[in-house]
Amino acid sequence: MGSELEPSPDQGAPDQGVDLDMVTAALRADSADVAVYARVLAQSLSEALPPGAIMVDRDRSMSDRMKGRPGQVTKIVVRLDEQVLILSVQRGQPAAEICREVRGVVLSRTPVPFADWINALASALVTQAEHSAAAAQALRKLVAGS
Repeated sequence: MGSELEPSPDQGAPDQGVDLDMVTAALRADSADVAVYARVLAQSLSEALPPGAIMVDRDRSMSDRMKGRPGQVTKIVVRLDEQVLILSVQRGQPAAEICREVRGVVLSRTPVPFADWINALASALVTQAEHSAAAAQALRKLVAGS
């Protein structure tokens, strides 16, 4: 009788949190070209995270400078609580590491495969979205691909 008004578990509520699997899939999308992936990821994370949570290093050629282009992303550093996720692009190849940092002191630094870095980033972003409505909204946008 009242079951018509209750959403099924498959439908989910509109204000429900972002799903970890969906975020992971969105982060893995188009990761074949690392340079393009790093540029898109840097833009998406800049929108999704609070100021100061992401740092992006770029290599700007003379042509980039003359034409006002931002240049190629060479490194992305994401700081979420004590976890620091670093993605470097070296000669078109990703180099990823996960660090634990407390009050500016790096306690551990672990190089990880790119896929593991993406999984750790997705998990950290979902955790961040649970505490921030703005981050949750930006992650929904990332997952939707718009």
